Amino acid sequence: MNAHTGFPLPDLTTSLPRAAFRFSPKAAEEAAAVLEAGPADIFRQLLDDQEGETTLLVARRALHAFLPAGRDEEAPADADALAARVREARTALAPALAGLRGRASQTYRLVLSQRAPLMLLAGCWLDDVSQTATQPSVIVNRLFGQYFLLQGEGTPERGLLARRRRALAELEVHLPEIEAVDFLKETEARPLTALHASFYLALSRLPASFLPEVVGVHYAVTALGVDDLMLGTDTPFLAEAQARTVLAEYLRLTESSPTGAQDRQRTIRAIELVLRLEREHTDLLGELADWHDGLSLDAQVGRIVARHAPYAGRQHRSVRLGDRRLSEWLDDENMDLAAFVGQFRQARQMQPAREGVCRFLRSIKFGGPMFGIFDEHEAAVFTAWAQAIAAGEPADLDFRPNTSGDARALAWTEALRGSEPADTVLAEAPSGLDDRQLFHRVVNIEQFPHILGTARDRAEANLADAELLFTHGAGGTLTDAEYFDYTPEALMARVDAIYWDKLVDPYEPLTEIPDRETVIFEQSTFALGSLIDGTWAQRIGNLGRNHRRSDHMLFSIYADEMGRGDLDKNHITLIHQVLASMDIHLPHVRQDEFLEQGDLPDGLYGFSIHQVCLALFPDTLYNEILGYNLGIEMFGLGAMRLHEIQKLRRHNLDAGYEQAHLSIDNFSAGHARQSADIIVSYLDGIRRNSGEEAVQREWRRIWRGYASFAYFVEHKLVGQVRAAQADAARADDDAGLLI
Repeated sequence: MNAHTGFPLPDLTTSLPRAAFRFSPKAAEEAAAVLEAGPADIFRQLLDDQEGETTLLVARRALHAFLPAGRDEEAPADADALAARVREARTALAPALAGLRGRASQTYRLVLSQRAPLMLLAGCWLDDVSQTATQPSVIVNRLFGQYFLLQGEGTPERGLLARRRRALAELEVHLPEIEAVDFLKETEARPLTALHASFYLALSRLPASFLPEVVGVHYAVTALGVDDLMLGTDTPFLAEAQARTVLAEYLRLTESSPTGAQDRQRTIRAIELVLRLEREHTDLLGELADWHDGLSLDAQVGRIVARHAPYAGRQHRSVRLGDRRLSEWLDDENMDLAAFVGQFRQARQMQPAREGVCRFLRSIKFGGPMFGIFDEHEAAVFTAWAQAIAAGEPADLDFRPNTSGDARALAWTEALRGSEPADTVLAEAPSGLDDRQLFHRVVNIEQFPHILGTARDRAEANLADAELLFTHGAGGTLTDAEYFDYTPEALMARVDAIYWDKLVDPYEPLTEIPDRETVIFEQSTFALGSLIDGTWAQRIGNLGRNHRRSDHMLFSIYADEMGRGDLDKNHITLIHQVLASMDIHLPHVRQDEFLEQGDLPDGLYGFSIHQVCLALFPDTLYNEILGYNLGIEMFGLGAMRLHEIQKLRRHNLDAGYEQAHLSIDNFSAGHARQSADIIVSYLDGIRRNSGEEAVQREWRRIWRGYASFAYFVEHKLVGQVRAAQADAARADDDAGLLI
């Protein structure tokens, strides 16, 4: 046994050690290009690419730009005092936000659309707060419990995001999903809106490294409740008192933390930043509302023309407006809207006809050639405009540009482009890492993003090797990875057969129990995988990618593995308790000291590395994660678990981890059955959208994910197959020599 004291429970961590962030030179070039491109591109990068090194560098630079530098003095850190500070800010903002609700309906809808990129983030900063590097921290579990609530406790329709979308829809604000390519365009997001949203997204990408800031942001956004004030929501989804409980507990933890003073300062600065950002955005919304309310009818027409121009030019080649073809006007990216509207006013299409309705208005009514192009509000604007022209009202072509928030946006943009965090190191990923070194890096991926390419290669190599069992998997002791063509019935038949033939029917109680040291050694061979329990699914619920029923179902399984925020039910807590009962006291897997631990054999690292590598690619290796999940959830059933429980109990060792899996993974309605249902649900969507051929392509990837689990479990079978292949190869070589 090692002499180190190990990792004590409960985990009272308040922040991870500050360390360098390592990025490749290529990522640095790409990140610089993203930041130079502007706010919308930064937002899209942070939201769309959840697997890339470049995204993590953009996030690091964004956080450096937004978060203020540290101060030496100790500020008051009492939760109630901070709550009073936030409450004061809320009181100051409330009249302005109430005033926005009282604006004309079209102005209010415009303001709500502008707020939507922030409103629909819905707690994204908690997306990855629960991960291998942070569990089973007390504060992480408290945050995860509230995150699970925000996510609708596994039913997204009950979650905060769905609630806000329903509220917007009731107010006639209909927007695409936040991950849609045209989302920012449809919201008419100002640069400052995109930049503020980018800060929260950046925090969601590096939550382990910025845990104090996550705590502060979570409390401040919840307690301020700007979106509730905007929507006129009577009851907040998450009460301020609930969020304050987490803040207060965190601040108490900092009192006994070696980095407590710095962590408190970081949390307070994050709260102050949120107050600043929300004041900025409230000001922006007020400016936007004033601008819109001040638009003349001519300017309102100009806005409508600008919105439709990109789609209209080629439809009007024979129509002239002034001395130019209409198509030339509309194809001009720098079209002078005031000049266009001035010419449009004078066009014959706008002149009153004998029946009192101009040709243009007739064209947009039912039966006309332009019916359906303009919505009800736009049609009403054109009608009022035509009436004003007919009444001889003079033109008002002095269009005021919309500059809402632009001065502040420019300052943030310059800060982002000039952001050079001192803790960012450019280096190529090292080659020749042993498994301990690679495991340390993929667990601490926020500090080692440059290793992502290596992680992807490792996952792909494991998956390719696992296809060996497509033709030999039936011989497995606990699995059957032999390939078969998919139908829902065929999958369920295979799963049933594995359950009964491999896991349940072979069970007989042990008549002889190994000695204590043998039992402890056998448990140590499972421990490394248990210490990262749930890892493969930890990114499944993230904003921007949690939209399929299979996503929701898999996220619920991950939440169960983490105890849904209940520390006593958290599986990482349970395995540490089991190891402690065996007098095995390990450092946390994230710690440098774990590189030197001597209790767990080196040969076991490959299995855990594979799990973590899969987790890093929740989009491009999604199918494989579904298959792997089926394998590992079924592994918790049957003879092996029952035997382990019997052995542990005989020697008065903690069996809590084994018992939890035997129960929660049950084949009737537990994780094992749910894992098969997840696959059926996912492939059902593929069939309806893309057809049967696509189903079989997607299925093959799912099954190689299952096979990759079997490949690490069935050591004896894999060894036999490899030996047989080697013998066959030698025989072929010998035969070739004889010819």
